[in-house]
Amino acid sequence: MGIERKGQVCIFVHSGSRGLGHQVATDALMLMEKAMAKQDIKLNDRQLACARINSQEGQDYLAGMAAAANYAWVNRQSMTFLVRQAFAKMFHSTPDDLDMHVVYDVSHNIAKVEEHMVGGRPKQVLVHRKGATRAFPPHHPLIPVDYQFTGQPVLIGGTMGTCSYVLTGTDTGMAETFGSTCHGAGRAMSRNKSRRALTPQDVMDELAAKGISIRVASPKLVMEEAPDSYKDVTAVVDTCHAAGISKKCFKLRPIAVIKG
Repeated sequence: MGIERKGQVCIFVHSGSRGLGHQVATDALMLMEKAMAKQDIKLNDRQLACARINSQEGQDYLAGMAAAANYAWVNRQSMTFLVRQAFAKMFHSTPDDLDMHVVYDVSHNIAKVEEHMVGGRPKQVLVHRKGATRAFPPHHPLIPVDYQFTGQPVLIGGTMGTCSYVLTGTDTGMAETFGSTCHGAGRAMSRNKSRRALTPQDVMDELAAKGISIRVASPKLVMEEAPDSYKDVTAVVDTCHAAGISKKCFKLRPIAVIKG
Protein backbone atom coordinates (compact mmCIF):
# COMPACT_ATOMS: atom_id res chain seq x y z
CA MET A 1 0.00 0.00 0.00
CA GLY A 2 2.96 2.28 0.48
CA ILE A 3 2.55 2.44 4.26
CA GLU A 4 5.81 0.77 5.14
CA ARG A 5 7.13 1.90 8.51
CA LYS A 6 6.14 3.04 11.97
CA GLY A 7 6.09 6.84 12.23
CA GLN A 8 5.33 7.40 8.53
CA VAL A 9 3.16 10.48 7.93
CA CYS A 10 -0.20 9.82 6.23
CA ILE A 11 -2.99 12.21 5.22
CA PHE A 12 -6.51 10.91 5.87
CA VAL A 13 -9.25 12.74 3.93
CA HIS A 14 -12.79 12.12 5.22
CA SER A 15 -15.42 14.07 3.32
CA GLY A 16 -18.45 13.36 1.17
CA SER A 17 -21.05 15.26 -0.77
CA ARG A 18 -21.31 18.09 1.78
CA GLY A 19 -25.06 17.75 2.37
CA LEU A 20 -26.06 17.02 -1.22
CA GLY A 21 -26.45 13.30 -0.51
CA HIS A 22 -28.56 14.06 2.56
CA GLN A 23 -30.79 16.33 0.50
CA VAL A 24 -31.17 13.67 -2.20
CA ALA A 25 -32.24 11.15 0.45
CA THR A 26 -34.64 13.59 2.12
CA ASP A 27 -36.34 14.39 -1.18
CA ALA A 28 -36.51 10.70 -2.10
CA LEU A 29 -37.98 9.79 1.28
CA MET A 30 -41.13 11.79 0.61
CA LEU A 31 -41.55 10.37 -2.89
CA MET A 32 -40.94 6.82 -1.71
CA GLU A 33 -43.56 7.07 1.01
CA LYS A 34 -46.11 7.69 -1.73
CA ALA A 35 -44.58 4.94 -3.88
CA MET A 36 -44.94 2.43 -1.03
CA ALA A 37 -48.68 2.91 -0.96
CA LYS A 38 -48.85 2.57 -4.73
CA GLN A 39 -46.60 -0.51 -4.79
CA ASP A 40 -48.21 -2.11 -1.70
CA ILE A 41 -45.00 -2.07 0.40
CA LYS A 42 -45.64 -2.07 4.17
CA LEU A 43 -42.98 -1.16 6.74
CA ASN A 44 -43.09 -0.20 10.42
CA ASP A 45 -40.42 2.51 10.27
CA ARG A 46 -40.60 5.64 8.11
CA GLN A 47 -36.80 5.72 7.89
CA LEU A 48 -36.95 2.49 5.90
CA ALA A 49 -39.12 4.03 3.17
CA CYS A 50 -38.26 2.46 -0.16
CA ALA A 51 -39.42 1.79 -3.70
CA ARG A 52 -38.86 -1.02 -6.15
CA ILE A 53 -35.51 -0.59 -7.93
CA ASN A 54 -36.95 -0.54 -11.44
CA SER A 55 -39.80 1.84 -10.60
CA GLN A 56 -39.56 5.50 -11.61
CA GLU A 57 -39.03 6.50 -7.96
CA GLY A 58 -36.28 3.92 -7.56
CA GLN A 59 -34.47 4.97 -10.71
CA ASP A 60 -34.79 8.68 -9.83
CA TYR A 61 -33.26 8.01 -6.42
CA LEU A 62 -30.34 6.05 -7.85
CA ALA A 63 -29.65 8.82 -10.37
CA GLY A 64 -29.69 11.48 -7.64
CA MET A 65 -27.50 9.36 -5.39
CA ALA A 66 -25.00 8.85 -8.25
CA ALA A 67 -24.81 12.62 -8.79
CA ALA A 68 -24.09 13.18 -5.09
CA ALA A 69 -21.51 10.36 -5.09
CA ASN A 70 -19.75 11.85 -8.12
CA TYR A 71 -19.57 15.20 -6.36
CA ALA A 72 -18.11 13.47 -3.30
CA TRP A 73 -15.42 11.78 -5.41
CA VAL A 74 -14.43 15.08 -7.03
CA ASN A 75 -14.50 16.79 -3.64
CA ARG A 76 -12.01 14.32 -2.18
CA GLN A 77 -9.81 14.38 -5.28
CA SER A 78 -9.69 18.19 -5.14
CA MET A 79 -8.67 18.16 -1.48
CA THR A 80 -6.05 15.50 -2.22
CA PHE A 81 -4.59 17.70 -4.96
CA LEU A 82 -4.45 20.72 -2.63
CA VAL A 83 -2.79 18.70 0.15
CA ARG A 84 -0.13 17.47 -2.27
CA GLN A 85 0.49 21.03 -3.47
CA ALA A 86 0.76 22.33 0.11
CA PHE A 87 3.36 19.70 1.04
CA ALA A 88 5.30 20.35 -2.16
CA LYS A 89 5.38 24.08 -1.40
CA MET A 90 6.42 23.59 2.24
CA PHE A 91 9.20 21.12 1.45
CA HIS A 92 10.35 22.78 -1.80
CA SER A 93 9.82 19.56 -3.69
CA THR A 94 7.21 17.81 -5.84
CA PRO A 95 4.43 15.46 -4.72
CA ASP A 96 6.04 12.64 -6.70
CA ASP A 97 9.45 13.18 -5.11
CA LEU A 98 7.74 13.20 -1.70
CA ASP A 99 6.08 9.88 -2.66
CA MET A 100 2.64 11.30 -1.93
CA HIS A 101 0.49 8.75 -3.71
CA VAL A 102 -3.12 7.82 -2.98
CA VAL A 103 -3.55 4.52 -1.12
CA TYR A 104 -7.29 4.25 -1.84
CA ASP A 105 -10.49 6.25 -2.21
CA VAL A 106 -13.77 4.62 -1.25
CA SER A 107 -17.32 5.78 -0.55
CA HIS A 108 -19.65 4.80 2.25
CA ASN A 109 -23.41 5.27 2.69
CA ILE A 110 -24.00 4.38 -0.94
CA ALA A 111 -25.86 1.77 -3.01
CA LYS A 112 -24.09 -0.35 -5.63
CA VAL A 113 -25.25 -3.02 -8.06
CA GLU A 114 -23.04 -6.06 -7.43
CA GLU A 115 -23.02 -9.82 -7.89
CA HIS A 116 -23.14 -11.94 -4.72
CA MET A 117 -23.91 -15.51 -3.78
CA VAL A 118 -27.52 -15.79 -2.63
CA GLY A 119 -28.92 -19.21 -1.78
CA GLY A 120 -25.83 -20.83 -3.24
CA ARG A 121 -26.16 -19.10 -6.61
CA PRO A 122 -24.64 -15.88 -8.03
CA LYS A 123 -27.24 -13.14 -8.14
CA GLN A 124 -27.18 -9.47 -9.09
CA VAL A 125 -28.31 -7.39 -6.09
CA LEU A 126 -28.36 -3.75 -5.03
CA VAL A 127 -26.25 -3.48 -1.87
CA HIS A 128 -27.11 -0.33 0.09
CA ARG A 129 -24.35 0.24 2.65
CA LYS A 130 -25.58 2.60 5.36
CA GLY A 131 -23.11 3.05 8.20
CA ALA A 132 -20.92 0.63 6.26
CA THR A 133 -18.34 0.56 3.49
CA ARG A 134 -17.29 -1.94 0.86
CA ALA A 135 -14.63 -4.49 1.84
CA PHE A 136 -13.90 -6.90 -1.01
CA PRO A 137 -11.51 -9.84 -0.46
CA PRO A 138 -8.27 -10.77 -2.24
CA HIS A 139 -8.61 -11.82 -5.90
CA HIS A 140 -11.94 -10.06 -6.37
CA PRO A 141 -12.21 -8.80 -9.98
CA LEU A 142 -13.49 -5.34 -8.95
CA ILE A 143 -10.46 -4.31 -6.90
CA PRO A 144 -7.24 -2.88 -8.40
CA VAL A 145 -4.39 -5.13 -9.47
CA ASP A 146 -2.15 -3.75 -6.70
CA TYR A 147 -4.50 -5.13 -4.05
CA GLN A 148 -5.36 -8.49 -5.60
CA PHE A 149 -3.24 -10.33 -3.01
CA THR A 150 -4.11 -8.19 0.05
CA GLY A 151 -7.78 -7.46 -0.44
CA GLN A 152 -9.37 -4.04 -0.84
CA PRO A 153 -8.11 -1.36 1.56
CA VAL A 154 -10.86 -0.30 3.98
CA LEU A 155 -10.52 3.20 5.43
CA ILE A 156 -11.94 3.63 8.95
CA GLY A 157 -11.87 7.25 10.08
CA GLY A 158 -11.66 7.89 13.80
CA THR A 159 -12.35 11.20 15.54
CA MET A 160 -10.13 14.23 15.90
CA GLY A 161 -8.65 12.81 19.11
CA THR A 162 -8.58 9.09 18.41
CA CYS A 163 -6.81 6.80 15.99
CA SER A 164 -8.02 5.77 12.54
CA TYR A 165 -7.48 2.43 10.84
CA VAL A 166 -6.76 0.84 7.49
CA LEU A 167 -8.27 -2.64 7.18
CA THR A 168 -8.53 -5.10 4.30
CA GLY A 169 -11.50 -7.09 3.02
CA THR A 170 -11.90 -10.82 3.62
CA ASP A 171 -13.59 -13.86 2.11
CA THR A 172 -15.67 -14.20 5.29
CA GLY A 173 -17.02 -10.68 4.82
CA MET A 174 -17.85 -11.45 1.21
CA ALA A 175 -19.85 -14.52 2.24
CA GLU A 176 -21.55 -13.10 5.35
CA THR A 177 -21.99 -9.34 4.81
CA PHE A 178 -22.02 -8.90 1.02
CA GLY A 179 -18.41 -7.68 1.20
CA SER A 180 -19.15 -4.97 3.78
CA THR A 181 -17.75 -3.76 7.09
CA CYS A 182 -18.03 -0.70 9.39
CA HIS A 183 -16.99 2.71 8.09
CA GLY A 184 -16.33 4.25 11.51
CA ALA A 185 -17.32 4.19 15.14
CA GLY A 186 -20.75 5.80 14.83
CA ARG A 187 -22.05 8.64 16.94
CA ALA A 188 -22.59 8.29 20.69
CA MET A 189 -24.18 11.76 20.87
CA SER A 190 -26.18 13.65 18.27
CA ARG A 191 -24.72 16.88 16.90
CA ASN A 192 -27.22 18.93 18.90
CA LYS A 193 -26.46 17.06 22.11
CA SER A 194 -22.73 17.51 21.51
CA ARG A 195 -23.19 21.27 21.17
CA ARG A 196 -25.13 21.38 24.44
CA ALA A 197 -22.80 19.11 26.42
CA LEU A 198 -19.42 20.46 25.31
CA THR A 199 -17.66 23.77 24.80
CA PRO A 200 -15.10 24.51 22.07
CA GLN A 201 -12.42 25.19 24.68
CA ASP A 202 -13.04 21.85 26.43
CA VAL A 203 -12.39 20.02 23.17
CA MET A 204 -9.41 22.19 22.19
CA ASP A 205 -7.82 21.60 25.61
CA GLU A 206 -8.37 17.85 25.34
CA LEU A 207 -6.70 17.74 21.93
CA ALA A 208 -3.81 19.93 23.09
CA ALA A 209 -3.22 17.58 26.04
CA LYS A 210 -2.79 14.77 23.52
CA GLY A 211 -0.36 16.81 21.42
CA ILE A 212 -2.84 17.24 18.56
CA SER A 213 -2.94 20.53 16.64
CA ILE A 214 -6.25 21.70 15.13
CA ARG A 215 -7.44 24.29 12.63
CA VAL A 216 -11.19 24.70 12.37
CA ALA A 217 -13.50 26.90 10.30
CA SER A 218 -16.24 27.16 12.93
CA PRO A 219 -16.21 26.53 16.73
CA LYS A 220 -19.44 24.50 16.55
CA LEU A 221 -17.68 21.94 14.33
CA VAL A 222 -15.23 21.29 17.16
CA MET A 223 -18.07 20.21 19.46
CA GLU A 224 -19.98 18.21 16.83
CA GLU A 225 -16.92 16.13 15.97
CA ALA A 226 -15.42 15.90 19.45
CA PRO A 227 -13.98 12.51 20.50
CA ASP A 228 -16.66 12.18 23.21
CA SER A 229 -19.38 12.46 20.54
CA TYR A 230 -18.42 9.07 19.09
CA LYS A 231 -18.20 5.46 20.21
CA ASP A 232 -14.82 3.78 20.72
CA VAL A 233 -13.48 3.21 17.20
CA THR A 234 -10.92 0.66 18.41
CA ALA A 235 -13.66 -1.49 19.98
CA VAL A 236 -15.66 -1.35 16.74
CA VAL A 237 -12.65 -2.27 14.59
CA ASP A 238 -11.68 -5.08 16.99
CA THR A 239 -15.22 -6.48 16.71
CA CYS A 240 -15.11 -6.48 12.89
CA HIS A 241 -11.65 -8.09 12.99
CA ALA A 242 -12.78 -10.77 15.46
CA ALA A 243 -15.87 -11.49 13.36
CA GLY A 244 -13.60 -11.94 10.33
CA ILE A 245 -15.47 -9.50 8.08
CA SER A 246 -12.37 -7.30 7.75
CA LYS A 247 -8.75 -7.58 8.88
CA LYS A 248 -6.70 -4.99 10.76
CA CYS A 249 -3.77 -3.68 8.76
CA PHE A 250 -2.56 -0.26 10.00
CA LYS A 251 -3.35 2.05 12.90
CA LEU A 252 -2.99 5.80 12.34
CA ARG A 253 -2.54 8.26 15.23
CA PRO A 254 -3.61 11.91 14.74
CA ILE A 255 -1.06 14.70 15.13
CA ALA A 256 -2.94 17.48 13.32
CA VAL A 257 -6.58 17.99 12.28
CA ILE A 258 -8.17 20.41 9.81
CA LYS A 259 -11.97 20.81 9.98
CA GLY A 260 -13.64 22.68 7.11
